[in-house]
Amino acid sequence: MKSFLEHINDCISEASKGGKNTHMTHIEDRVIYGGVKGSREAIFALRSLRDMLAGKATSSTNVTEKWDGAPAVFAGIDPSDGKFFVAKKGIFNKDPKVYKSETDVRNDTSGDLAEKLVIAFNELKDLGIKNVIQGDIMFTKGDLESESIDGEKYVTFQPNTLVYAVPANSALAKTITKANLGVVWHTTYKGKDFESMTASYGVDISSLKKKSSVWYQDADLKNLSGTATLTKADTEEVTAQLSKAGKIFQKIKSTTLNELENNQALAIKIETFNNTLVRKGQRITNTAKHVNDLIAWFDVKYKKEYEKRKSDKGKENVLKKHEEEMQFFSKSNRKNLDMMFQLMNAIVDAKLIIINKLDRLKEIDTFIRTRNGFKVTGSEGFVAIDYNTNGAVKLVDRLEFSTNNFSADVVKGWER
Repeated sequence: MKSFLEHINDCISEASKGGKNTHMTHIEDRVIYGGVKGSREAIFALRSLRDMLAGKATSSTNVTEKWDGAPAVFAGIDPSDGKFFVAKKGIFNKDPKVYKSETDVRNDTSGDLAEKLVIAFNELKDLGIKNVIQGDIMFTKGDLESESIDGEKYVTFQPNTLVYAVPANSALAKTITKANLGVVWHTTYKGKDFESMTASYGVDISSLKKKSSVWYQDADLKNLSGTATLTKADTEEVTAQLSKAGKIFQKIKSTTLNELENNQALAIKIETFNNTLVRKGQRITNTAKHVNDLIAWFDVKYKKEYEKRKSDKGKENVLKKHEEEMQFFSKSNRKNLDMMFQLMNAIVDAKLIIINKLDRLKEIDTFIRTRNGFKVTGSEGFVAIDYNTNGAVKLVDRLEFSTNNFSADVVKGWER
């Protein structure tokens, strides 16, 4: 059997820019993006992760928490001149945008973003950062609040959707309240220039200097190799879902999955339709109906496109494109599509059991702020990494976190 790292290595769906850490798909979406190979690897990845969490595996696997921070920040040394800089995601543009002074920051940004990047520049330049590291800004001094949640006093910060809450009397709260800046680091970049840099998951923060005005940590949740966190019942339930996934996978025609892999534009549209349910806080329950609803969604989409076109040639092109895509949804293929969504459901069910266990290990409590008060919620999600090959897979409870993102009842950090 392959090791965990071998299975998850291909479960990464990076928008490949020379190895830059730009995007990673959800594990269940490997079914629609990765063809037969990606589907098989998604199942194997969860199987290996199950074994690791049940204490049956010894490897270099680590699990990191996805922190809901903003903005993203890059910091380090520009290899072209040896100068310290901070940057936002424009660092990997053809013409890299890096800031080597307060003036550079203010000339290119404004408002709250400018203020946070100025603080980041002044605070991070003393940490002795080598190479380039990426993280998320969790707070600056003005973002920290003292709040009471269910009768307990907390120090809180809310960069995005999630509210992070630290008991007010804890040592961590005392450390955080002394800081002007809080950052969680998650990715390291190395290379002779920005264009050729490659990303590796994780940051060795032990090499960074301590500074009371900066609270920082890596995203590591805990080294779980050989540590039992799944009960026997949990393990059996995950096994049952993965067995179900395997049986469904064997029944799906390989041509269906591979055709979708070779037509990424169509795969993106299918994911877009699936996300319409996520936005409503719903899962795919009736897979046959979901296939029919998907086809109807395509029909409406192309009808609108057709009506927008003014020329006969334009209308003809829309009809032709619609007919081409509908060949994939032929009556003979709909059963395979039905089973494809069943497979995704089984992968999600196994994933959620694992997420539930990992959520109990996070160090800082998370809440959402609703119009009627606070509500306990899980973290944004997790990334399982094996440092031998830098393979990774994203595990997120999309229904919970994405629903929180889209809910009008949830007060976001930027709305306050």
